Amino acid sequence: MSTETGVRQGLDRSEIESYIAGRPPVELLMARSIVRRVAVVGPLLLAVFGLARGINGLVAAAIGVVIVAGYYLLSGAMMSWLARVSLGAYHAGALFGFVVRLGLIAATMLAVIALLEVDRTALGLTVIATYIVLLLLEAAALGINRGRSERARG
Repeated sequence: MSTETGVRQGLDRSEIESYIAGRPPVELLMARSIVRRVAVVGPLLLAVFGLARGINGLVAAAIGVVIVAGYYLLSGAMMSWLARVSLGAYHAGALFGFVVRLGLIAATMLAVIALLEVDRTALGLTVIATYIVLLLLEAAALGINRGRSERARG
């Protein structure tokens, strides 16, 4: 609190961290929301790659969808946990965690290719398409919900 004006200027770090620790795990809830959309995106991709690339394409597409869904769940869980550790850990997780998780996707894909006889093209395209489409669908849903709440207020 400023002694001259009697008005407090912002929150200190411990107040922000206690606020974050007391809120629901928003990042994990958002990740679950993204993964729910797999019920729409997944079968479409399976059909496309199954018809275009045969059974190997279908299997590769299924594996690719599972890899991306796991990525989003891991990301949400990690960021929710880091938010409860500290604000610095949260920021570090956001900055470096993205790169680490992308590396994990690549390592998982390389392991799948080494262990199974799958269509590499279908696997790669499925991972890219699933990642981007799920992200865009969630962004659109958040934008629509935000617009609704702003219209309700105004």
